[in-house]
Amino acid sequence: MSSQAPSRLSLYLDLIRWNRPAGWLLLLWPTLSALWVASDGWPGWHLLAVFTLGTVLMRSAGCCVNDVADREFDLHVKRTANRPVTSGAVSVKEALLLGAALALVSFGLVLTTNAPTIALSFAALIVALVYPYAKRVVSMPQAVLGVAFSFGIPMAFGAALGSNDWSWQALRGAVPLSAWALLLSNLFWVLAYDTEYAMVDRDDDIRIGIQTSALTLGRFDVVGVMAFYAIHLASWAAIGQHLGLGLWFLLGIAAAAAQVVWHYTLIKDRSREGCFKAFRENHWVGFAVFVGTVADLALRNA
Repeated sequence: MSSQAPSRLSLYLDLIRWNRPAGWLLLLWPTLSALWVASDGWPGWHLLAVFTLGTVLMRSAGCCVNDVADREFDLHVKRTANRPVTSGAVSVKEALLLGAALALVSFGLVLTTNAPTIALSFAALIVALVYPYAKRVVSMPQAVLGVAFSFGIPMAFGAALGSNDWSWQALRGAVPLSAWALLLSNLFWVLAYDTEYAMVDRDDDIRIGIQTSALTLGRFDVVGVMAFYAIHLASWAAIGQHLGLGLWFLLGIAAAAAQVVWHYTLIKDRSREGCFKAFRENHWVGFAVFVGTVADLALRNA
């Protein structure tokens, strides 16, 4: 007896990885940390809603574009062969239309903010569209993903500090150098966890000719992941202290570092299960830093 075919809704939810929230949480925590820092504490319900919903929507839109771009590659990887677009259950046109609709709703949220945030959203969209094709020409496409996954940081600063003045001086002044420094720092975290992800599919990627950071690093992949983590946490801590964050923030960094040590035990043998688990649990690293940031600002402003 054949099982009932999945509904269109269930296929669309599968396409945007609705049952796998780790993906959007990886984007959310550094974005909210930046929003709290830029706002010097509680940013207000409006900005919290815009950046939380916008993060979920854009990650979902990104999944649609990524699955369309990778559908020929995914067909040869056991873990991804049954994705809706790859299997043919959802057409390319459907996936692109869904992605465009989600992106438009997200842009509608951005329009409720201000000039710097709106301007930066176009740059963020371009990077998000470029990433799925980067693995064809870039030896470490995870770096491109790092920029895409970190663009919520300058947007958060722009939303908190900017105005509706569209002059170049006002746009530039709304996003300080510290925001771009945090973006660069966060890029190294993305390099760390997405290299773990790439380590899962190493054999498949070699066979089908995809370039990834795991293949580029070769036998230094584990060392590279740990170095990326170290650069991220050290630089994020230094920038946070420069911006006035103190003990509670550093405790959050310490909690994140403790998790990184645990991740080393998961990836050191390069098993698929261990590397995938390390990747899936990475959102707790960002959560620890976020909690430390919120606690530090709340107690300082109490």
